[in-house]
Amino acid sequence: MLPLILTWIVSAISLIIITRLDVGVSVRSFDRALVAALVIGLVNAVLGPILGLLALPLTILSVGLFALVINALLFWLAAAIVSGFYLRNGFWSALIGSLLLSLSNAIIFWILGLLGIG
Repeated sequence: MLPLILTWIVSAISLIIITRLDVGVSVRSFDRALVAALVIGLVNAVLGPILGLLALPLTILSVGLFALVINALLFWLAAAIVSGFYLRNGFWSALIGSLLLSLSNAIIFWILGLLGIG
């Protein structure tokens, strides 16, 4: 249970960091970031595998690049669901935001791993 809660909090912190980078992603407050991180996780867990399977031929043809599009669409859907979580430039903000969320989560978990926490 603790790893799940840690992932949720790290994702919320990553969203706050991304909003400071002015890439078109904004979150009104930390509590909205927590809700957005939860919705992103749920959307990825429920719809991600289904869309990944349906888009498998396109993903293979694009050498895996279409998986980025699927992640962006799921990020965009989460922004549409959560009030206080906005994408200024639509799909492009979702694409950049989803990439930065993955990257910042990886960096934070790497640092936590070095500290013996993650």
